[in-house]
Amino acid sequence: MKKTGPMEKKLEKNPVPKKKPTRKITGLRAQDPYLEREKGRYEFPLPSREFMLQILAERGAPMMAEELAQLLDIREDEMVAFERRMQAMGREGQLLLNRKGALCLPEKLDLIPGKVQGHPDGFGFLLRDDGGDDLFLGPKEMDKVLHGDRVLARLIGVDRRGRPEGAIAEVLEHVNQRLVGRLHNERGVFFVTAEDKRISRDILLEAKNTGGAKAGQVVMVELLVQPSRYSQPVGRVIELLGNYDDPGMEIEIALRKHNLPHVFSPEAQAQADATPQKVKKKDWKPVQGVERVDLRDLPLVTIDGETARDFDDAVFAEKKGKGWRLVVAIADVSHYVTPNDALDLTAIERGNSVYFPRRVIPMLPEALSNGVCSLNPDVERLCMVCDMRVTQTGEIKKYQFYPAVMLSKARLTYTRVWDMLQNPKGEDAQANTHLMPHLKTLYALFKVFVAARHERGAIDFETQETEMHFDDFGKIKAIVPVVRNDAHKLIEECMLAANVCAANFLIKNEHAALYRVHEGPTPEKLKNLREYLRTMGLSLGGAEDPGAKDYAVLLESIKERPDAPLLQTMLLRSLSQAVYTPDNEGHFGLSYEAYAHFTSPIRRYPDLLVHRAIKAILAGKKYKPATKWEQLGVQCSMTERRADEASRDVQNWLKCYYMQDKIGEEFMGSVSAVTGFGMFVLLDDLYVEGLVHVSELGTDYFHYDEKRKELKGERSGQVYRITDRVKVRVVRVDLETSKIDFALVDDFGRLLGAKSAAADKNTAKTAPAARSGRTSRASEARPAVGTAAKPAGASTRSASAKPVVVLSDEPKLVRKKPGTATQRRRAQAAQNDEGAPAAGTRRRRRR
Repeated sequence: MKKTGPMEKKLEKNPVPKKKPTRKITGLRAQDPYLEREKGRYEFPLPSREFMLQILAERGAPMMAEELAQLLDIREDEMVAFERRMQAMGREGQLLLNRKGALCLPEKLDLIPGKVQGHPDGFGFLLRDDGGDDLFLGPKEMDKVLHGDRVLARLIGVDRRGRPEGAIAEVLEHVNQRLVGRLHNERGVFFVTAEDKRISRDILLEAKNTGGAKAGQVVMVELLVQPSRYSQPVGRVIELLGNYDDPGMEIEIALRKHNLPHVFSPEAQAQADATPQKVKKKDWKPVQGVERVDLRDLPLVTIDGETARDFDDAVFAEKKGKGWRLVVAIADVSHYVTPNDALDLTAIERGNSVYFPRRVIPMLPEALSNGVCSLNPDVERLCMVCDMRVTQTGEIKKYQFYPAVMLSKARLTYTRVWDMLQNPKGEDAQANTHLMPHLKTLYALFKVFVAARHERGAIDFETQETEMHFDDFGKIKAIVPVVRNDAHKLIEECMLAANVCAANFLIKNEHAALYRVHEGPTPEKLKNLREYLRTMGLSLGGAEDPGAKDYAVLLESIKERPDAPLLQTMLLRSLSQAVYTPDNEGHFGLSYEAYAHFTSPIRRYPDLLVHRAIKAILAGKKYKPATKWEQLGVQCSMTERRADEASRDVQNWLKCYYMQDKIGEEFMGSVSAVTGFGMFVLLDDLYVEGLVHVSELGTDYFHYDEKRKELKGERSGQVYRITDRVKVRVVRVDLETSKIDFALVDDFGRLLGAKSAAADKNTAKTAPAARSGRTSRASEARPAVGTAAKPAGASTRSASAKPVVVLSDEPKLVRKKPGTATQRRRAQAAQNDEGAPAAGTRRRRRR
């Protein structure tokens, strides 16, 4: 026998892994037109979804899952994966099991997949996956589901309002596993009313499952039993948040109501804590072979708001010949957050930072967001740089991206910069003479950018933003308008320039990424807008395909008209919301052919992805995330909307709380919106919005003109339109639904509405809230307090001491058993089963 040498022994101990045998796919399975695609995804590919649906369609009859598996030669070791694929297809409405358990195609049964949108009055709508007209779902149908559930529905006719009506045939997915609400105890029966008023069913609890919570406290419940036609949902308390009036409770509720991640995983927190807070020599190493540039001597500065704590960007400008050099340095977050590490996974889940009054839920732990990633003054920081050359006409002639190390020379604010530019001989300017030349150069460049913006035809809507000032006890002291000076706009233009370069760089190098896409008006919205403008004696250029410049020209032509705010509102409503997507369709509002977000990687995940793509291009590589780009776009767009809704909920509730002690007071305001059930009025000095119900407009019958967006009295001819000046009295504040009611007042202080006029001599009283968490005027469906539209049914919490304050003699609400809550709401909803968009306010400008 041949002796075994040392090397041969080593090979015996560490044998080369055998190559796994490949399975030859034959028979019907080999005819799958998407087989090659599946092979690229899986080592042992399953039949594609498309092929399975094709087989079922050609069969023309329901088929048992075992029969389909046998037909497709699914082996025993593939059955688990095969069953999971079918389950996923079922959740997404592609497949349906009939009563015999056979697989069916929904379209063969005329079933429509979609998502349920609930309404506080007990009814709801099916938002169809195919984008068709929503189906009205009556209260009986809504007994089977909760807001947000995915279902298959059947069209059964039209309701009394002429809307298509549906019936739920199958619940595909119950999405509500946990809910936040208030615990109630009536005669030993425990139940929770959800804070999301679109969920109108109470959650029953056994006494042993209350988690020690007391009636009236805010809790988080886990659903043990989902609703059905014959039973209410059942749950158990898994978290006691505290008392309703605890400081900051409105934020705690919003976090859970909107499923906002707010606690970092132990792994993510540990990674953040272990991250060095100083730039070390090893950090200077080339980035994927690309050398870092030393910019520590360049006088880069950050310019942000007074309360900002995380600084993403720094800027510098200097004259270069007839043009300028603009340097925009952005925090190099991708150096510290790498693909699929703990911080990256939590950043994907959060999508962005969420800004509440007095509190921020950061996308990344503070060790990074306020620490080593933040471009704090006088410390070395890693950054990604967009170095641009700008012509005298504001055109970016060339640009360059590269990694660098910088050292911010100052942490400036918009207010300080604007003051220094306006008063160069002032105290602050004189104390910073070393910075003044650079600030003046930046301002000169800004003016050129503004001229180029106008020439490009970008749309510039003038919107009023507000901010809340609080006292030491956390109460609102005042709501004040945010004044945007030229320092704000200067930084905005610099960021726009860098973002445009990022998008261009990605397209030029044919690298996939997420673009910030803002599409123009849809044909339907454009038709409605043109009809409205025609009634006002105006027209929008661009024929069937208007551009941003056509909008800009119209805005310029109407800016001196007294109804300019009304017209601007209508123009704004005709446009869609911006989204993140890998398919570049340009940015309509900014009039850019391509646009991406590059400048805020500390607080926005899409920016972090763009940084990784740019670094990969610089290294001559490709960055491919673990999740598909399309899915990342959907996720980031969703988290952005989610953050907006949560922030709006908190602001609306705080405004209601602020107005509690102003019942009976009178204010001047402007009509901000007109609907069929009344008009909204924005108070001049308080910047709070409330509803004047149509019954409070006087003794006349008022009719809503959809085309002209106005209410007109049948006998008097009195017309109410957006921007009209009115005097109102605060008559009701409902913390339960974040709604405020006004009544019109004449020049002599008399209420015009018949109902309020009859109650004018009454004193302000407190009406107890319904135990089910609904208002005593549930039939009056209308938006919540705020300054901008939001989805129907959004609301926040109820009050503990005096939840509803009214100025009238309303009958005391009778408390009944939990089982009768839905019936009472149905009786009210029968009078008004049409929802309305709620309202809110925007925190900041978003491009």
